[in-house]
Amino acid sequence: MTGEGLRERKKRQTRQHISDVATGLFLERGFDAVTIADVAAAADVSVNTVYNYFRSKEDLFLDREDDALGWLAAAVRGRPAGESPAAAVLRTLRAEVVAVSPRMGLVDGFDRFMRVIEESPALRSRVFGMRRHAVDRLAAVLAEEAGDDAGPLPGLVAGQLGWIQAQVTEFIQGELVAGRTAAETSRAALGLLDEIEGLLSDRLLEYGTRPAM
Repeated sequence: MTGEGLRERKKRQTRQHISDVATGLFLERGFDAVTIADVAAAADVSVNTVYNYFRSKEDLFLDREDDALGWLAAAVRGRPAGESPAAAVLRTLRAEVVAVSPRMGLVDGFDRFMRVIEESPALRSRVFGMRRHAVDRLAAVLAEEAGDDAGPLPGLVAGQLGWIQAQVTEFIQGELVAGRTAAETSRAALGLLDEIEGLLSDRLLEYGTRPAM
C-alpha cells in the first residue's frame, strides 16, 4: 500500500491550517462577522486557495461534516450478527460517551464552539440539514437490507434512531454550555441513554436484527 505522497501531505496540511485559522477567527469574532477574505489573510493564502479546499464559509466551520453525515449509517452497517439497528446505535453512542469522545463534543471548551453555532442562523440551518441527510443515509441502508417489500418502515426507524442521536447530542451540548465538564457530562449522558432505551418499544429495538451466522 502506497503511503501519502509529498503533494498529498502538503495539501492536507494546507487544508488543516486554513481550517484551524478559520476556527480561531470564528471563536473570537463570531461566524457572521468573519469573511472568507479575513480567513485568507489570517492564513496567509489567497481567497481562491481557501475556495479550493472549502466550498463555503459553513464548510470551514463544519469541516468534519462527512464524518457526521455517515455516523449513523456506519454504526448500523457494521453491526454484528444478532444485533438490531437500534441496539447498534445505542451501543455505539454509549461507547463514545464512555470514552469521553470529542466526536460527541465531549471536550472541555466545546461550549465556545456551540455558542458560535447558536448565534448564527446559517450554521443552525446547516446543522439541521446535516441531521436530515444523516437520517436519509441510514434509511437507505435499512431499505437495502430489508428489500423491496419493506414499505415505510426503514424511513420510520431511521427517523427514530436519528432522534436518539440528536437527543444525546443536544443534551451533551446543553450540559457543556451550562458549565459542566466533559467528564461530568459523560456520566449524565449515560443516564440519559438508559432513560431513552427504556422508552423504546420492543418493535423498534428488535427491528432489523441481523440473523446469527
